Amino acid sequence: MLHRAFGDALDENALESLRQAAQELSFAAGEIFVRQGEIGDALYVLISGRAEVSKRLDDGQEIVLDILKPGHYVGELALLDQAPRMASCRAVTPLTVLRFDQRVFINLMRENPAVASLVLQHVISNMRGQDQLIIKELRSTNEELRLAYAELQEAQADLVEKERIEHELTLAAAAQQSLLPGTLPALPPFKFAAYQRPARQVGGDFYDVIALDEDHVGLLLADVADKGLHAALIMAVARTLFRTEARRSLSPAAVALAVHNGLLDLDRTEETFLTAFYGVLHRPSGELTYIRAAHEKPFLLRPGQEVAPLEGGGRFLGMLHDLELREYQTKLQMGDRLLLFSDGVPDATNNRIEAYGHDRLRAAAAQNQTLTARALVDAIVDNIDRWSGGAKAFDDLTLMAVEVSGNSEQPTRPNSKI
Repeated sequence: MLHRAFGDALDENALESLRQAAQELSFAAGEIFVRQGEIGDALYVLISGRAEVSKRLDDGQEIVLDILKPGHYVGELALLDQAPRMASCRAVTPLTVLRFDQRVFINLMRENPAVASLVLQHVISNMRGQDQLIIKELRSTNEELRLAYAELQEAQADLVEKERIEHELTLAAAAQQSLLPGTLPALPPFKFAAYQRPARQVGGDFYDVIALDEDHVGLLLADVADKGLHAALIMAVARTLFRTEARRSLSPAAVALAVHNGLLDLDRTEETFLTAFYGVLHRPSGELTYIRAAHEKPFLLRPGQEVAPLEGGGRFLGMLHDLELREYQTKLQMGDRLLLFSDGVPDATNNRIEAYGHDRLRAAAAQNQTLTARALVDAIVDNIDRWSGGAKAFDDLTLMAVEVSGNSEQPTRPNSKI
């Protein structure tokens, strides 16, 4: 989980030093481990479970700022200053964390200032995001109070504004859907199928199958780390960059780095990054060369073998400079299926706020691995829907399957994107 918290900025020696210095703690659901107003001297990194960050306002109202999951951290200000906590953090489910106190960080600064600087960069970035979220919530609360005083005069205006926003969101959702491929190509012996369901009206996940030339095809599934209109805008830009750069080079690393630099060149007021899996498939040989930029590892489904994630690692795109990406290779054989997915799949929750998880996904994939690409995607979506029981989704749900077979596809699932 330290990898997820600090990305690839820290090497294994630095991460191991942090692990050894940390204290592992467990909390029951409902237990508060960071309390607003109390003096804090430690940062907590989530290993398992979920936690809720909330802030109590001066008027007594309590607002939820964020839902944390494994790899997230909280209490970072305590590394710099033993000041009163600005918010509380409560375990939503049984929770396990790693605790780093200020003494550990001070020793790290003395012994390895370069590593401490990288940790500090991550901490400051997270603090900045929390500050923006608090300011946004406070502004929203103030606006609600102002509207309450002028409710009679502005009721009609609010209704018109709401309708306008809903109309704009509807148009944005339609525009975003138009950017996703309406039909994925069948390029014998390969067939493709995909499904996407945004958590909100517009989302940040996108996928593509790009015919590069007669022998090569690009496979893309990416996730903008944001929601709403801002994520939709970044998604549109990133998709355009991927399609443009993919036709300039057959090197996945070169393409992803060009997209990374293109995102860095944007004049953005908010920090947004992108996780992505991008591969170039050589059709005659089945050789797949790919990069994984902090994205979920695809599952390889091979007859007679256990479902296995592809190897590989890499840092996200679009935020930090000096990015290096390594290319990996695998070979797809007749009968294989390759399942790509966003983190919204294992992070899907049910009404008990339990995560669907990689184990359930792996089991569903194994149970249906002989199906066509289309039927495989449909079966997994159905499995998630039955398990979640209609619980509200926190993240976009996106899957794409690659099938190596000459068989005809099964009928399309309703409401799925082919």
